[in-house]
Formats: sequence, structure tokens, C-alpha cells
Amino acid sequence: MKIGVIQATSQAEKNELLYSITCDAAEQHGHQVINFGCRKDEAQSYSYVEIALLISLLLSSKAVDFVVTGCSSGQGMMLACNSLPGILCGLVENPQDAYLFGRINDGNAVSIPLGLNFGWAGEINLECTLEKLFEEEFGAGYPPKDAERKKRDADQVKQFNALTRREPVDVFRQLNEQMIQNVMTKRDVIDYVQAHGQSAELSAFIELHRPFNP
Repeated sequence: MKIGVIQATSQAEKNELLYSITCDAAEQHGHQVINFGCRKDEAQSYSYVEIALLISLLLSSKAVDFVVTGCSSGQGMMLACNSLPGILCGLVENPQDAYLFGRINDGNAVSIPLGLNFGWAGEINLECTLEKLFEEEFGAGYPPKDAERKKRDADQVKQFNALTRREPVDVFRQLNEQMIQNVMTKRDVIDYVQAHGQSAELSAFIELHRPFNP
């Protein structure tokens, strides 16, 4: 899998830690990890809502396969992501959450609380959480005796998700232009989507709205 790491500006000081731990947990299983920030040295700031829009672009275009994200509580990012096309995001607070989300729910994004309860030794919980997330094959089902039923249920949730969501470009066209313009300034994400995405429609939308030349 290609895994993107991106979180809201409010937790920019945790970006390098989140990226480093994701690399440690995922690369040993053959996954590639790309860091999209938000970093402490970025001049522009991005809310969790704007980051969720960027995650939708990354996943809907198939530029990446999975996203590790977060905000102060993790809740806002999870809700924003699950309001947008192409994302099935779980709130993951601990190793049990991560293991069960990966095996049972088989989504394509996780939101991690990077402020709430992230105190002394918080990085240890983050390490264990991401290790459990990528430890085994996604969507394998759990517990083993119920694996087939769990996989059927997860597939039905994905069908619901696809049926009730509009096409990504249709959603983006309805959004506030100022928000779209701010999202388009996240050049590392936008350039990556344009280089690696597989949606001609999304690519055309980006070219129409991006405020800079490629």
C-alpha cells in the first residue's frame, strides 16, 4: 500500500513523530509512506476540515491507498472524513482499536487523537497502536470463527458508503470557493495527486482551481 500521513495544523508539532512511527510500523510490511505534513515550518495553516478535503482528494484519486491522520481529539477529523467521498475512516485511540479496525472494518483511513490524552509517554501508545494497525492483512476478519460474517458486514458498509456519497468533483463544486482556494495551496498534496492520481475528472478540477503553475 501507499500510505499518506497528514494531520491538521493544530498538531503540526506531532507530524514528524507521526510520520516516523508510521514508517516504522508500515515499512516492515512492504508499505510505502509519504509525509504530507502539516509541518511546523509551513506558512499556511489548515483546519481539520480542510485536511479532510485533501484526504478525499488523495483517496478518491487513488494517489494513495490509505491515510493516517489526526487532530487534537481525533473526533473532528474522523467525522469530517466520513462526510466526504472516497473515505471510510475510523477513530483509533489504542492498539485494540487499531487491530480491530484493520481486521474487521477494513477502511482506508484512521484518525488518531494527537492532543487528547497524549501526555507523558504518549508516543508509546502511538507506536503500539500503529504496529497493531499494520500487523496483519486488512479485512481478514476477527475473531477467526466469525471472519466470514465480519467480512460480509464490512463489505455491506462499503456498499452503503458508495451508495450514499456523491461523486468527489460534484461535492467540490458545491463548496465555498475560498475553502477550495486554501486547500489548493497545499502544494505537496496537490502536486502528488496530479502526478499519481488516476482520476482525469479530479485532475481537471484541480487544474482549473489551483492558484499556481505546476
